[in-house]
Amino acid sequence: MSQRLDYFSIAGDLFKPMMAQENLFKNSTLEYSVVELVKLRASQINGCAFCIHMHTHEMRAHGESEDRMHLLNAWRESPLYTPRERAALAWCEALTRVETTGAPDADYDAVAELFDPREQVLLTLLVSAINSWNRIAIGFRTAHPVSETTTGANAA
Repeated sequence: MSQRLDYFSIAGDLFKPMMAQENLFKNSTLEYSVVELVKLRASQINGCAFCIHMHTHEMRAHGESEDRMHLLNAWRESPLYTPRERAALAWCEALTRVETTGAPDADYDAVAELFDPREQVLLTLLVSAINSWNRIAIGFRTAHPVSETTTGANAA
C-alpha cells in the first residue's frame, strides 16, 4: 500500500478547523480515556490502520492498559470499562454505523443519563471527527509508521 497524496503537506491549512476541534476535545470535560477509546473504537470499525496505530501508541504513552486496548473490540463482554466509557462506546458504534443502527434511543438514553447536554454534543462531535479523520487517512492511504520492533519475527 502506498500513500496516494501527502494531504497534510499539500493543504495543511485546510485542517486548521479540525486541529482546533482536536484541542477542544483535549481540553474538554470528557475524560482522556473516553476520548481515546472512542477514537480507537471508531478506527477499528472503519479499519483505519494509521489511526489505530496512532491512538494505541498515544494511549500506551498515557498509561492505558494493554488489556483495555486489546479487549476494546469486545468491550460489551469485559468489565474493564466504566459506565461513561460504555455509554460513549455504544454511541460511537451507533453513529459510526448509523446507516444500519439509526442511532437507537437506548444508546442515546445511556449517553443522556451519564453526560451533561454539552458533553453529549462534544461526544457526538468527537465521533464525527474521528470518522472524518479515518476517511481522510483511508482515502489517501496514509501508512502507519513501521519499525523493526513492530514488524515481528515472522514478517514477510
